[in-house]
This record gives sequence, structure tokens and C-alpha cells, in this order.
Amino acid sequence: MPLSDTAIKNAKPAAKPYKLADEKGLYLFVTPAGGKLWRMQYRFEGKQKLLALGKYPDISLKDARERRDEARKLLANGVDPGEVKKAQKTAKQVRAANSFEVLAREWFEKWKTDKAESHYRKVIARLENDVFPWLGGVPVSDVTAPLVLAVLRRIESRGVIDTAHRAKESISLVMRFAIATGRAERDPCPDLRGALQPLTHTHMAAITDPKEVGRLLRAISEFKGLYTVRAALLLAPMVFVRPGELRAAKWADISFERAEWRYVASKTRTNHLVPLARQAVALLQEIYPLTGHGAHVFPGRDPQKSISNSTINAALTRMGYDTRTEMTGHGFRAMARTLLAEELHFPAEIIEHQLAHRVPDSLGEAYNRTRFLKERREMMQAWADYLDRLRVGADVIPLRGNAA
Repeated sequence: MPLSDTAIKNAKPAAKPYKLADEKGLYLFVTPAGGKLWRMQYRFEGKQKLLALGKYPDISLKDARERRDEARKLLANGVDPGEVKKAQKTAKQVRAANSFEVLAREWFEKWKTDKAESHYRKVIARLENDVFPWLGGVPVSDVTAPLVLAVLRRIESRGVIDTAHRAKESISLVMRFAIATGRAERDPCPDLRGALQPLTHTHMAAITDPKEVGRLLRAISEFKGLYTVRAALLLAPMVFVRPGELRAAKWADISFERAEWRYVASKTRTNHLVPLARQAVALLQEIYPLTGHGAHVFPGRDPQKSISNSTINAALTRMGYDTRTEMTGHGFRAMARTLLAEELHFPAEIIEHQLAHRVPDSLGEAYNRTRFLKERREMMQAWADYLDRLRVGADVIPLRGNAA
């Protein structure tokens, strides 16, 4: 029977140490002195082994299970988690001022200053999870092509080819930084050209057929999940901003009086303005009493944070849409870009400005925020009205004969 928080809290020390079993090799080791230590038993290459996962309550039951699951993932990939832990510990002890990890973190602090938080968090997480455990303790001047390739092969073996290529790009940037600061002589990454499996580029799934858009909008209207998630889904097609910008929306950036939303675009790092149609304003006013006391328009389970990156896609999946082949949160942008041009016949430059794409302008990027603002306001209202027609129109089914 799995452990519970109550059972752990009530566990008292005894004359001899004893174990409280959880699941999948995880157990709590209670010492005579009252210590409660998380341990995991596992087998690797036919040998019984033990992995220490931390001390309770510093490491909660949930945290211990997550650490156990991470260790089991390593085992599934043919890696001994105990050796990984030893390697990490050893690396921490031997890392000097010129180790790859130290250089990488120094580069990261300088590089991230003009990057979106959602982007730079992914980059550092990739380095911490996939690169530092094996390359972090190596002096940056000793980083060679075979060492880098071994790291990338581990990633590639999991089937995440895109992650392997992105890791290679980050390693190369760190090495170039090391060269520029006089702590390395060359970047070995160009020597690996062609060594990894090639990337297969695909477009984000999006629905652009008006009839299918109508079905999607009705599915969103009938969504039975969390109210905040439903509200985010309802707003997404009307404003067609990037998913990360939608989930991170803050009340301080929204003006009901001016019917607009101002924020810094995550990709271009430029000021952006979204004119809000009457329907969008009404929706935001409706949810304001629920979430307006906090900073985020769409707070997650932790009210101090917004809904997660995966929330919109997860909701689309619940509604029966395949997010790889049919529709994603990012697909609302392609939907708007296509239908605004093909069905409502708005000029491309107005659509591109509203999508917060980089648009060359002789007056500078700051002007892009308000360029074509009058036309964009008209477009956003026309777009919301068009979405209403698509949502309602397919519901009108003429009845004939006995049914009538």
C-alpha cells in the first residue's frame, strides 16, 4: 500500500531502524534518532543497488516520488542513476572557474538579458538536464568533438532529435563565449556537422477551414474544464497572440476603457498592442471578479503563477483534437492569419503588425506598436464578429418533414 503524508508524519523512531515501503522501490528509512531518509532500491546489470533520494521533510513524498521516477527513466535508458549521482557529486567537487558549467552559466547570464523568460528557462533547463551532468565538470579548454557528440548521442537515443540539435547550438554558443574570453581556443561543434540525425521540420497544427473553425469554437464554448482555462480558450482565437503571451497575461496590462492590451512581445522583445473587440472586453470583464484580485488573468492552481505552457494544448486534447496533426494553441495564429486574408480580405501588412512579427519600418520598431492602429481595431472587431458567425452559423440546421 503506498505511503501517505499522514503515515510519514506519524512514523516514530524505534530501537532499531525500519522501513516504510511506498512503491516501485521507494521507501522511507526511519532511524532510531528520528531521521527519515528516502531510499530507492533498484537493480542494474544484475546487481542490487541503493539510491539515496534525500531527507524528509526537506524532500516531500511528492518530491521523493518524482526523484524515483527520474531515476527509473535513467534506468529505462540503460543509465545507472547511482553513477549519475556520483558523477554529479564528483563534478561539483572538481569544477573550477574554467569548467564548462561555470562558463555556460556565465554566458547564460549575459545572453538571457534580451530573451523571453519562457525561452531562456528552456535553454538553461536543457543544459542542466542533458549537458551539465556529463560535460559540466570538464575544463572548457578540454571539450572536444567526441565529448560533445557523446552528450548529444545520449539525447538523440531518447528520440528527441530537436532537443539534441538545440543542445548542440547552446554548447557552441558557450564555446564561442569561452574563446572570446580567452578560456578556450576553438569550438568543436562545427566538426559535428552531419553527425546527428537530420531534423524534420513541421508546421504547427492549425484549423483554417471555416466550417471546422466553427466546430472548434462550439467545442470551446461547451468545454467543461476549469473556468479560467475555458476563458483562455475563448479568448485565444479572438486575440491570436502567442500561447506563452496569452497564459502570462496580466491585469495591469489590460485597459477596459481603451479596450486594449499592451505587453512586450515574447519573440521580438518589442512593445505590442492588441486592440480588444467588444466580445473580448466582455469576456475579460466577466472573469475579472474571479481573478482580478491577483496579477494574472489566467492563474494556475498556484494563484501566484499563471496556467502552465501545456494547459491550452491539454484542453484541446480533452476536446478530442490531436495537437500534433489537427490543432495546437499556436494554431490560432495561423487560423487568424489565413482567414483574415482569405475570407475577410485584410491587407497582409495589417495582419503582420497584429501578429507582432518583425516588420521593417523606416520609423523604427517602437512605431510598429501603433502602426495601422485604426485599421487593426477595425480588423479585430470584424474578426470577432466573424468568429461569432462561424460559431453560431453551423448551429442553424433547417428541419424538414416530420422532424419539423
